[in-house]
Amino acid sequence: MSLRTYAEITWCPGCGNFAILNVVRKVFARLDTPVVMVSGIGCHAKIVDYVNVSSFYSIHGRVPPAATGIKLANPKLAVVGFAGDGDAYGEGLEHLVFAAKRNVDITMIIHNNRIYALTTGQFTPTSPKGFRGKSTPEGSVEKPFNPLELMFSAGATFIARSYSNRQKNLEMVIEEAIKHRGFSFVDVLQPCYTFFNTYDYYNERVYELKEHDPYSREEAEKRIKEWDYNSDNRIPIGIFYREEKEVFEGEEFEERKPSKKQLFEILEQHR
Repeated sequence: MSLRTYAEITWCPGCGNFAILNVVRKVFARLDTPVVMVSGIGCHAKIVDYVNVSSFYSIHGRVPPAATGIKLANPKLAVVGFAGDGDAYGEGLEHLVFAAKRNVDITMIIHNNRIYALTTGQFTPTSPKGFRGKSTPEGSVEKPFNPLELMFSAGATFIARSYSNRQKNLEMVIEEAIKHRGFSFVDVLQPCYTFFNTYDYYNERVYELKEHDPYSREEAEKRIKEWDYNSDNRIPIGIFYREEKEVFEGEEFEERKPSKKQLFEILEQHR
């Protein structure tokens, strides 16, 4: 089952989004659980048009709350959010942090090309210092932050990074993230061939985590800080951290959630 749609793919040739699309189709085809995709605003968002599953377009930065609402309404669904680095780490950072804090059982996949690609190349929170784009023609003076470190502090129970040019690793990471019960965060290094071509940079530095215990907080923190998005250090990819923990929509939430009968009674009272 390919899950292809009739929609014409309009990403630029060489875009890292093609690899993410190929992997997502493969992973979704193997799942037993019905899937809903949620996207934001940006080049990444087109992915929902190219995969034949239920989907929802949210507004800029609001993928986590939309995905949370869908999951709370029907916990049996696998809800997978797709956002860009500007979308998730800029406009929507507070929503991402609180979804991680609450440990909502959703998966967030970040297409991190480190620019606003759809609007042709402005800098984002993960752009390197000195990045020259339309909004920073003389180079950005800001240092990028490390989103994995932020998610670790916020309480995400599954934290991973992958690279669009390492599809086997990407496939493994995304499948494990969706299967994890709790908030799963996957930062995908995804070069924008047109406005910020980082293929050579990543190809020289990326390596896969091998002898690593993702259940150790100390080891996870050490690996997360190994590359700070503005250095020339080697770049680890794989699963950095995982933890089993009660999810937001668990037993306590179910006990407080009103039944359909109660909802109808409330509606009747307010007519």
